[in-house]
Amino acid sequence: MFERVCTILAEFTQLPISEMTMDSQLLNDLDMNSLDTVDAVVRFEEEFQTEIPDRMILELRTVGDIVRYLEKGEHNAK
Repeated sequence: MFERVCTILAEFTQLPISEMTMDSQLLNDLDMNSLDTVDAVVRFEEEFQTEIPDRMILELRTVGDIVRYLEKGEHNAK
């Protein structure tokens, strides 16, 4: 799951996948802005056949937050 999340995030950042960790922050470490984050969420929804509520987006601050949310939410697939 971690590798799949990093592969998607790599589309929106200049940080190499090899430097991403579970603690990497989307805003500070990956230098993503709010539009990048929303676009990434759309990609996660498509890739993992799930729906991420808008209110949840603000809580996804690190790579680990995304991984944990997607792992936990796999049973909520579309």
